[in-house]
Amino acid sequence: MAAKKASEPSAESIARAQRRQIAAEEGAKALAESGQRAAAVRNNMERLRALRLAKEAEDAKAGGDAASAPRPRRRKKVVR
Repeated sequence: MAAKKASEPSAESIARAQRRQIAAEEGAKALAESGQRAAAVRNNMERLRALRLAKEAEDAKAGGDAASAPRPRRRKKVVR
């Protein structure tokens, strides 16, 4: 049997190695981008929560919790 020399990689193996390296780099980049998006979403949620709590505290301080007061129920008309 004729064996290939291990020191000389074939063109196919070089191309395969390059594809793997490119895929690994793109995967790392995508993972970093998704982490940045998740951090931005968490920061926005935290900011909005703080605004909501401040508004609720101010509404409670103003006294009238009119917005959260239950509305009177309507009675259904009975057709006779």
